[in-house]
Amino acid sequence: MAADIAEQPGGFARLLDTEHTGLIAEVAAEVARRRPRNVVFVARGTSDHAALYGAYLSEIRLGLPVASASPSAITLFGARPDFTGSLVVGVSQSGGSPDLTGVLQVARETGGLTLAVTNNPESPLARAAELSIDVAAGHERAVAATKTYTAELLALLLLVEGIRAGDGVLPAEERSALDKLPQLAEDALADRTADDLAQRYRFASRMVTTGRGYAYPTAREAALKLMETSYLPALAFSGADLLHGPLAMTDPDVPVLAVVGDGPGGQSMRDVVTRLGERRADVVTIGATDVPGAAGRLSVPAVTDERYSALLDILPLQKLALSLALARGEDPDAPRGLKKVTSTL
Repeated sequence: MAADIAEQPGGFARLLDTEHTGLIAEVAAEVARRRPRNVVFVARGTSDHAALYGAYLSEIRLGLPVASASPSAITLFGARPDFTGSLVVGVSQSGGSPDLTGVLQVARETGGLTLAVTNNPESPLARAAELSIDVAAGHERAVAATKTYTAELLALLLLVEGIRAGDGVLPAEERSALDKLPQLAEDALADRTADDLAQRYRFASRMVTTGRGYAYPTAREAALKLMETSYLPALAFSGADLLHGPLAMTDPDVPVLAVVGDGPGGQSMRDVVTRLGERRADVVTIGATDVPGAAGRLSVPAVTDERYSALLDILPLQKLALSLALARGEDPDAPRGLKKVTSTL
């Protein structure tokens, strides 16, 4: 897992090279030409969190309504929704889960434009889709996904911005900002605060993660990593939902990891941190600047746009999950009961 985490700056650089950006631009241009009326994502687990990031991008940057498909409606109940006019995007590291493939097959048969975003371009999911994007993360050693997740995020960002451009080609300013990602990721991974924090939370019995907007997928993915590697019950909430009831369970014995960036989503989270402080919760923020009321911060480099934060904020949280598992005497490379490829029907 440590090796997979360390390879993410290189993964960003690889996906940003001319060959891969050109291939994604071709897909984006075709989607733009077809002018879908809405976007439907289908994914499971870690890839579902990447799809959620794609949903925020699609609604905010493209102005398209987004839905999440229910695979069981098709694979268990035999439903055949009419996907005419929809862009249906399957996101999967392995591309091997039959239920995701089943959704794309039905979507293609009923008039949808189907796209697979996967780390395996020869997978059943990629073969079922009309269009395909290879996230080019390379072989992932550990069961818990890390580098494939951030590769999916970047691929979806390149896709959406390419669609927005119309011809798939990113504006020069966007491209210049993205070219800084590999070095920013190196800087984020160089921080050792996560190792110290693992010792602080070694005996925690539960944890809460929270964020809003582009940071909400990060909160959900962080919770999953903590559960996968440390078997630590971790509940993820959007900052807004946290205030609608779950806030009542927070207290000094429940650590809270709050993703607080510098954009609109991050600004709204500052009020959440204040409310958590009133509950005397043990709050650690993830972001580029300190937040009043928080007990500590996992530092990440500042970025020019909140869209890019999701690709960096997850990095110290992955390191925390790894270090916490080791501190608790667990094996993060082989979580009990889990396999690298999960096949669901």
